[in-house]
This record gives sequence, C-alpha cells and structure tokens, in this order.
Amino acid sequence: MARDYSGGSPKHHHIESKKKRLTWIFGVSALCIVCYMLGAWQTTSAPVNQSELYQRVGCDETPSQSGNKTSSSVSSSSSSSLHLDFESHHQVDINKTEAVQKFPPCDMSYSEYTPCQDATRGRKFDRSMLKYRERHCPTKEEQLLCLIPAPPKYKTPFKWPQSRDFAWYDNIPHRELSIEKAVQNWIQVEGDRFRFPGGGTGFPRGADAYIDEMNALIPLTKGNIRTAIDTGCGVASWGAYLLKRDILTMSFAPRDTHAAQVQFALERGVPAMIGVMASKRLPYPARAFDMAHCSRCLIPWTNYDGMYLIEVDRVLRPGGYWILSGPPIHWKKHWRGWERTQQDLKQEQDSIESLAKRLCWKKVIEKNDLAIWQKPINHIECIKSRKVYKTPHICKSDNPDMAWYYFLSFICDFVYLIWNANSPVLTLLNVACFVLKREREMESCISPLPETSNPNDVAGGALEKWPQRAFAIPPRISSGSIPGITADKLREDNQLWKERVDHYKRIVPISKGRYRNVMDMNAYLGGFAAALSKYPVWVMNTVPANSNQDTLGVIYERGFIGHYQDWCEALSTYPRTYDFIHAGGVFSIYQDRCDITLILLEMDRILRPEGTVVFRDTVEILVKVKAITDGMRWKSQILDHESGPFNPEKILLAVKTYWTGEEKKGS
Repeated sequence: MARDYSGGSPKHHHIESKKKRLTWIFGVSALCIVCYMLGAWQTTSAPVNQSELYQRVGCDETPSQSGNKTSSSVSSSSSSSLHLDFESHHQVDINKTEAVQKFPPCDMSYSEYTPCQDATRGRKFDRSMLKYRERHCPTKEEQLLCLIPAPPKYKTPFKWPQSRDFAWYDNIPHRELSIEKAVQNWIQVEGDRFRFPGGGTGFPRGADAYIDEMNALIPLTKGNIRTAIDTGCGVASWGAYLLKRDILTMSFAPRDTHAAQVQFALERGVPAMIGVMASKRLPYPARAFDMAHCSRCLIPWTNYDGMYLIEVDRVLRPGGYWILSGPPIHWKKHWRGWERTQQDLKQEQDSIESLAKRLCWKKVIEKNDLAIWQKPINHIECIKSRKVYKTPHICKSDNPDMAWYYFLSFICDFVYLIWNANSPVLTLLNVACFVLKREREMESCISPLPETSNPNDVAGGALEKWPQRAFAIPPRISSGSIPGITADKLREDNQLWKERVDHYKRIVPISKGRYRNVMDMNAYLGGFAAALSKYPVWVMNTVPANSNQDTLGVIYERGFIGHYQDWCEALSTYPRTYDFIHAGGVFSIYQDRCDITLILLEMDRILRPEGTVVFRDTVEILVKVKAITDGMRWKSQILDHESGPFNPEKILLAVKTYWTGEEKKGS
C-alpha cells in the first residue's frame, strides 16, 4: 500500500489507511447484504403450477397450448400412448419469423453527433475548470434510436500513408481551420481535398523539423520512448510524424471552437480522442506514457494547486519526459507576439519551474523554443524532499490507476443482477447510478510510485526497448501485481491471438491496407494489437471499466495505447472514425447491464461506411446481435470458431453497407 510521506514516520498513516480500507470493506459488505435481502423479498412470490413454470422458461410446445397444460394433463397422459419429445429445448431459434426492427437514418444535423460531448447538453454544466466540456452522456430516454448518416458525398478515406497528408473535403466539410490557422500551416484546402502540411501552432515550419529539434535533445529513435501523449493536439501532426519514428501517440483535444480537430486527426489515420484537462482524471492508467507534450496547448499548468501538471505526472512513466513549447518558454524573444507583458510571462515560467521542482522533476534542457523536464525513476529522494516541500504531498490512495467510476459501477451492476428487470426500484436505482457515476476526480497530490530500496532501480520495473517490448513480459505481470495474470498466461494469449489473426486474414483483408484505425472493445492483455503490430494499422485498446482485472497498464507497458471505457455509454470520438472493430465477449459482459441495441447503434456511429466488425461470443448472443444489426443496414454471417464447429464460441462477421444522408433541398 502507498504511504503518505508528507513528513516524519509513515507508520501511523499506514495504520490509518488500513482502518479506512476495513471500513470500506464492512460498508460494502453491509450494502450487498441489504441489497440481497431486499432483492430476495422483492422477487418472492407464491408457488406456481407446472404450466406456469413451463411457460416462464419457454418449454411449452406452442403458445396456444401453454394456458391449457396442467399437472392433471400430465397424469392423464398415462392412459394413452406416451409421447416422447426428442426436440432440443435449449437451442436458439435462429429462423424467427418476427419482423426485423429497421432503424431509420437520423436527421443530417446529427452527422457529426458526439453523444457525451454534445454542446447543447454541455452548456447546462458548470463552466469553471471547463467542466462543461467534460463527458456528459445522455440518459437512456435521450439516446437516439436511429443511424447517424454520413455526409451526402462521403468517400472512402485515403489509404495510409497517403492519408497522413490528405483527406477528402466532403468527408469533413469544415474550412474553419484552414482560415483560422492558415499562417500556422495546420491544414489547407486544395480542390476536393484537404492537405496537411504538418504545421502546428508551435511549429509552423512543420512537425518533422520540430521533432528533429527534440531528437537532438532527448533520444527519440533508440526505442526507449514508445508511447506519448499530446495534450491539446490540434490535427495531431506531432503524433502523425512521430509514427515513422515508431512512437505511438495518444492525441486528445476538446470538442471546441476549433471545429473537428480530433475528427481530422482520425480521418488522417492518426490515433486521437476527444478529451480535456478539466476536473476529472484522464482515462488512462498511471505510468502509461514515456513522453508528454504541450505545444501552446493553453492549459493553465499551475492553476488549482498545480493539479493539471500533477495529472501529467500520474500518467507519465518513471524517467519519462515532459516537453513544453510556446508561452512562456523563450518569452524574452516572443512576448510582443504573444501580446503579454514580460512580467506576466516570467511569473508564469517561474511558477512552472517551481512546481516541476516540487514534483521532483529534473529540468533536462531549455533551448530555443523547447523546454524539457524528466520525471524521476523512483520516489526515494522525492519522499525525503517532502520535509522541505510541504506541497504537493504524496497521495494516500493505493490505486493511482483508477480513472473511472469502478466502485460505483460494481454496486450498480450488483443491484441490477439481484433485482427483477421490471422492478420500479431498479428504475430508481438506474437513475441514481446515472446521476452519481462520474470519472475519478483529479487530485492535487503526487501519485506514489511503486516502492524500491535501490536509488538506481526504476519504480515498478524497467521496460525493454521497442520492438522487443511488445512481446516481453511487462513488469506489472512479472511483479504479480495483477492477480491471476502470469507470464505463462501472457505467452498463451500471444499464441492465441497469432492463430486468430491468421484466421482473420482468410476472411477479412487485414493485411491488404484496407484498414487503418482499429478498435478493440475488450482488449484484455493487448494480444490482438500485438498480433497486428506488423501491419500498417494502429489499435485503440479499450478495457471495460467493470472488468474483473485492470489490464490497461499491461497494454501500455507492451508499447500500445488505449483507454478505459464503459460501453453502456458513448465513446469519446466522432462518427465514422474506425475502419475495423473487434468485439470479443463484449456482449456477454454487457447483456445484463444495459440495452445491447444501444451499444450496437454506438458501434454503427463510430464505424466508417463499408467498415468491418468481428464479434466473438456464444451463438445465443450472436443470434441476438445479428437480429439487431440486420435492421442497421449491415450484412453479416455467423461463422464457426477457427478451431472448428464443436467450439461453443462462434464468430459473427459483419460489414456496414455504404449509404449516406441526403442533401438538404436548396443547399
């Protein structure tokens, strides 16, 4: 357990933390017992006769007969010839005669709809700390039961690597950035397409030259740096040009006045998501990124007791770098152009320098327009320095990875399972869970690193260089910090996914350059991403927030990227941003938590026209899924497992057909 090292002996805090943990355990246990007893009381009913029991489990022969079957009819059958029924009563009725529900297209005004970052809904929330730009998802009653349309002249995006530099104008018909950021070379309109020259607010000469300047200061091409985060990414040119240096960047920016910047990034085939530094933790585990970057990102790093830079410290790996360019760096040269006073800029830089020092970061270099700091490889000296630096103190929390509402999700799921689905009590609880569920709040204290006694040891364990890192045993596994996950399990998972991807290549064109942006909805250990690493694709690995094991840290230690996600809610991305979605066991997880129709409609929203989905699940679940997707203009087929027809797990291969919205008359 992590300790509070704000001064003196940590032992009394250790005892206090134990007491708090025991209090939580007893509290949760009591709540579960109460819920169970209430659920048992609520579902208790008078005994039923056999016919009613058969009708409940669906074992009646025909609907018309169910009301006439009684226990007396069973005994009377002995006087006539005995009828033996050899039909299976546990098979799924695949050839249902019920009409498929057809989902209509939404109005064209929803073409770029982002459910959890809707501007209209966001305006209802507090504007302080940009809280109104955080995730605010619709209630079940507000969710759309229609298909998000593509723009009328939508075209298949350019293939990678051409897509890095070009995108079709008709796919994202926004000229605003080409005008507003013309001098900075973000984006240019050339006929029927956009061109991305590679510029940015902090690097108008281009991202390539800018990255070369960094490489002269820190080692970007030696395999030590693999994962990066870009806060306030623009159109993600920094991340786009790092890819050729084998660095995978999680770029994020809010949905704001810079129209569709994250959408442009994903259209280019570059990893990105909608996000904002506000009041909630970023949806990533601790110690995830080897490098963090801010180029004139306008984040007030020292406000709110330095909480934003402290959050960067949480997600930065031991020994990781923070790179800052733009105000206030090199203010003596640029202060007039920034239209700020020298005193104001000097004060801002002094505050950043002071906060970085109190975080135990070392300033590596400041040269021209770049300043670079490095996080310590462990907290041995940092703990000692708390006698000098009283703030920020080291957090008492023992789970710095927590970036979603795990505890509340567990309680809500437990209550959902023990109550009847039609119970009015459950309805009230669902409303309460929706209101109370929130991502984990940021904290103004330093997330503790794993303990080590040697000042030369990397806290949590050192990583292999890329590309060996992808298949090496991650420190989180070798240290045994994830119960039930061992080195042997990782090797078995790697072999399993090698075989699966070999099978997928026979049924979908994975290796042909057809796909670029890939979503794994239930990534587990990142085996799918590892098996695809030799192809020109990148994978967004999502770990369901209510998973039994938090494995996202393992995925980052392997050199891949991803985030936490509750699939009962919408993804933080624009429509039509993924070419390929993999959903392995997702609906087994969520079938009792929320309406799977809404999950499938969300998958349709984020999938590009003619994009592919591979589902893996039991045949019962896949039949339900297919019945819904048949009404979503998808073409699909249930296939046997790669090991043969006797495996109970099956594959549903689906393709979203090409269709677009209609142009408004007079436009």
